[in-house]
Amino acid sequence: MRIGIIGAGAMAAALGGGWAAAGHEVAIAARSTDAAQALAERISESRDPAVRRLDTGRGAGTVATHEGRLTQLDPSSEPVEPAPQRADETGVQPDTSSAAGGRPVARITEQSGDSGSVAPTPVRAGPIGLTIEWAEVVLMAVPVGALAELLRAHGTALDGKVVIDCTNAFLPDESAPDGTTAFVLSEDAVAERIAAGAPKAHVVKAFNLLAAEVWAGTDRVFDGARLAVPLCGDDPAAMRTVAALAEDLALQPFPAGGLHRAKYLEATSVFAVGLWFAGADARAMLPPLSAAFAVED
Repeated sequence: MRIGIIGAGAMAAALGGGWAAAGHEVAIAARSTDAAQALAERISESRDPAVRRLDTGRGAGTVATHEGRLTQLDPSSEPVEPAPQRADETGVQPDTSSAAGGRPVARITEQSGDSGSVAPTPVRAGPIGLTIEWAEVVLMAVPVGALAELLRAHGTALDGKVVIDCTNAFLPDESAPDGTTAFVLSEDAVAERIAAGAPKAHVVKAFNLLAAEVWAGTDRVFDGARLAVPLCGDDPAAMRTVAALAEDLALQPFPAGGLHRAKYLEATSVFAVGLWFAGADARAMLPPLSAAFAVED
């Protein structure tokens, strides 16, 4: 699948790196072309030492590939289908354990230095507009303050695309006691604003609850339960696409309602992250599903 990532920060690196490792075609775009190029090269080089920086001949919309060639981001090109590989070559194996809910979930295992005869596709970098045009799925991994300009310039280009919103509108909570780090939301519904700015896109809220370092890490099972990713969106096909991408990161996706419920994911994030910063174990607030119940009044 062709995944265009708008942004070059920690979330772009974590999710983009994971999807590239899972075999997807990934392109990075940002306001700073240097930052986008640097991240694309860092992800590529972390996966394949054959991908090396080219110091000359760079142009807009080009990326370094194997053997020093340059490839245009061509939106008309067909996705690259990787050759079949064994699980020990790809580092991805199906997980149908009870911790995975009995569903096939990709499990990323430690890879050896030998990746087999098929070289991984290098991560690309290009202009924002061209990256969106090329992509089938677009991840919004930019600061919330940058969204208005981004949507004004490229909202119509997102028509028909699956758009993943992983953003949170965090602000410091100035009423918190001295010495305590806490947050509030600067707006209540970022995902709905993205949908309003790109009304023909299929927006799904996902990956916003946890820090990028968690997605970049290798731990996926805690206390016997696979780390889950709630998804909010209105388009069933888009929800299935994002669920599959979560599974490619060895995560357990589950539907959490329509896009109108994304505001609750954003509120959950600001609340839980504030507790974690304060040293409280937010995870301990909730019992496992087997012990959860509610009796109607």
